[in-house]
Amino acid sequence: MSRIDELIKKRSKEEVQIKPLWELTIWDKKFNSVDRSCQTKINPHNYLLAAELRSLEVEGGNVKLLTTSISEIYTTEGLAGDNLKEGEIVSIPWGGNAIVQYYKGKYVTADNRIATSVDTSILDNKFLYYLLSNRQDEIASFYRGSGIKHPDMSKVLNMQIPVPPLEVQREIVRVMDHFTLLSAELSAELKARKKQYEYYREELLKFDSDADIYEIGEICTLSAGGDVPKDALSGAQTEEYPIPIISNGIGEKGFYGYTNTARVNEPCVTVAARGAGVGHVTYRDYPFFPIIRLVSVIPNEKINPKFLYYTMQRLKFEPTQGGIPQLTVPMISKYKISVPSMDKQMKIVNVLDNFESICSDLSIGLPAEIEARQKQYEYYRDKLLSFKEA
Repeated sequence: MSRIDELIKKRSKEEVQIKPLWELTIWDKKFNSVDRSCQTKINPHNYLLAAELRSLEVEGGNVKLLTTSISEIYTTEGLAGDNLKEGEIVSIPWGGNAIVQYYKGKYVTADNRIATSVDTSILDNKFLYYLLSNRQDEIASFYRGSGIKHPDMSKVLNMQIPVPPLEVQREIVRVMDHFTLLSAELSAELKARKKQYEYYREELLKFDSDADIYEIGEICTLSAGGDVPKDALSGAQTEEYPIPIISNGIGEKGFYGYTNTARVNEPCVTVAARGAGVGHVTYRDYPFFPIIRLVSVIPNEKINPKFLYYTMQRLKFEPTQGGIPQLTVPMISKYKISVPSMDKQMKIVNVLDNFESICSDLSIGLPAEIEARQKQYEYYRDKLLSFKEA
């Protein structure tokens, strides 16, 4: 920050000009809603359908396949053919949700709206990317339509953009790149840890003749969540209503409210039995009230609750097909699991608990570090990309 402050203090306020985006950028096509005087030059592209773009994907390619969402897929120059483009660009999708992307190099694009700086000695392309990323919510407000939404490009091109001195732009880009790289490295490390955790979980939960095989229903009591307790319901936890109400949502989305009586008091595993998260398992070691297609699986004395959780994480549930996918208590009851001695269960649980705490606990380890760096990035991004009009 001291370097940025020093650079800005050297310049008078008049050096930070505010200009419309159309004055600073060249786009991939002329837009009907934009005055022709605002688009005297364009950079034409060939656009591929999503399926066409994906069909070009190969391992080890050097040509970016620029989808309308965040992805890292590539092809070769030979496969790209006449669709090949090269440059330093910023893009937003023509249809769907507003996502700002940056790329420098050779690429083939889906139906994106693609911009590049008219003069990089005035506006740095990477600086433009960070500016537009910081205003992604504003860009999203320009998307309209009852089905697939499309951006009103007249509003996009009329956005007012600050243009500080190029030296300041580049220093801001350097700082933002540093935070972006750090977050990417931490995310990659977390991904590697999760793969390591999954590997050890699979290895630890492989058994030969030293484990018994049971259907879940033979060693557990299963029950489906009921209706919301409307006569005893609170949106906040209080002394009168201390018991969480849990639905089939995942994570925080599963918390529906609070009530005064628990239906499940023992440590158990819950299974989301319907919707997008169907088959998602969660370990719960607190009293709760299950509702709305949440199945509770309470183990008997033959199996440790946490061991049951790790074992059920490996199951590949097959929900009903057609309509909304769902699982039922009888379906879940029939899945078979291996159950070794209690002593071996506890040893496995201790090992996997350590891995899971590193990967998943938001109060320690990499996830907390990633969250802290993200907040730091957002703080500096907002601070560095705020300019006063000359």
